[in-house]
Amino acid sequence: MNKKQLLEDDLKYIWRPFTQMKSLENEDNKPIIIKRGKGIYLEDIDGNKYIDAVSSWWVNTLGHSNKKLNKALYKQSKQIEHVIFGGFSHKPAISFAKKLVKLINNKLNHVFFSDNGSTAVEVALKMAYQYQVLKGHPEKKKFIALKNSYHGDTLGAVSVGGIDMYHKLYKPLLFEIRQALSPYCYRCPMNCEKETCNCECLESVENILKEEAQNIAGIIIEPLVQAAGGMIMYPPKYITKLRSICDKYNILLIDDEVAMGFYRTGKLFAYEHADIVPDIICAAKGITAGYMPLSVTVTTDEIYNAFYDDDIDGYKTFYHGHSYTAYPLALAVALENLKILEKMNIEEYLKPKIAKFSKELEKFKNHKNVGDVRQTGMICAVELVKDKKTKEPFTYEEGIGKKIYIEGLKLGAILRPMWNCIYFITPYIITEKEIEKLTDIAYKALNKVLPDEE
Repeated sequence: MNKKQLLEDDLKYIWRPFTQMKSLENEDNKPIIIKRGKGIYLEDIDGNKYIDAVSSWWVNTLGHSNKKLNKALYKQSKQIEHVIFGGFSHKPAISFAKKLVKLINNKLNHVFFSDNGSTAVEVALKMAYQYQVLKGHPEKKKFIALKNSYHGDTLGAVSVGGIDMYHKLYKPLLFEIRQALSPYCYRCPMNCEKETCNCECLESVENILKEEAQNIAGIIIEPLVQAAGGMIMYPPKYITKLRSICDKYNILLIDDEVAMGFYRTGKLFAYEHADIVPDIICAAKGITAGYMPLSVTVTTDEIYNAFYDDDIDGYKTFYHGHSYTAYPLALAVALENLKILEKMNIEEYLKPKIAKFSKELEKFKNHKNVGDVRQTGMICAVELVKDKKTKEPFTYEEGIGKKIYIEGLKLGAILRPMWNCIYFITPYIITEKEIEKLTDIAYKALNKVLPDEE
């Protein structure tokens, strides 16, 4: 089938995510049909190669077509591809859960499997609410979420989201939450400076709890980076202080590590930078290095034991699951992924690459339209503004991100800016030379769209 026919069939039969389909009639917006991937590169059917600077929606960690992961997937497919997880189990599920709990240092001991980040969040919300009911607090049915937050696209996950463009339309279908200020350090809602900030924005959380802690089941956060909100980064001390507030008011801390987990920030989970332990962790994306859909919701003995009972009437059973719970193919790959990361000594392996990104980001700082340059581990962001002094943002209608994306493709990189941010979330195997190449491409694309006049 030729390219023309493939594109016609794609546009005729497929409804794409986060896409106004009519816009695809524009030649610049036509889908790029990928033929293969290897390492940090994707190749389209015309033979063009692109650096996968966004890890294919932040999931790929060890590069495309990793030989060890390919082998693990093939080997498992010859044994058992899937089996009902009600009343049955299998070695990949058991081995992975055990290894993950040990990596978390046995601080959260119980792993609930699902298949994507949104579902992991749904599980966490239901688990937190039912826990409160079982502890004698059915009135605790609200959650606190942060402005600019994104936790997925199912209705529960959307309820705790804070991005109007994605969520506003569905508000009539959503449950009630309380929204606290976002720790947006570059655009601080409390007018503080990053260098002297003491997380004053946390006052908004405590003010909510002073008013109605008796009705709050928990708070959900994206640790250190609000990703879909525009790669908004904040310091670990925010989470440390938040943990203390949760303890003070007896509410649960739900840590959405879907995007940050599995070493994106330089540690297994981002909360480790804050030296705390959440009550519930949600993880997905990098869990299988981008190979298979899989997610987990991990929790403490305290929460698990509230459900543990003879339960004659089913009141304490956690009623959640789906057909592919604990999917053996995905878990075989996830287990191999953990083994590879352990053998790589991944935290040390990433340190020089994190440092290289930090060095290469310097080239952006003096550009007249760069307002802020920020980095957390292997996540980097360059926020663009019309004016550095006023921090005036470009409007969505101006399409600056889209224009930079198109220029990046011409130069050989998939940049896909988020709002007014150029960002990099690359596979971990990117070399220091490739980091330099990628950031050069990004700067050239930026300068083509927004020339830095002398």
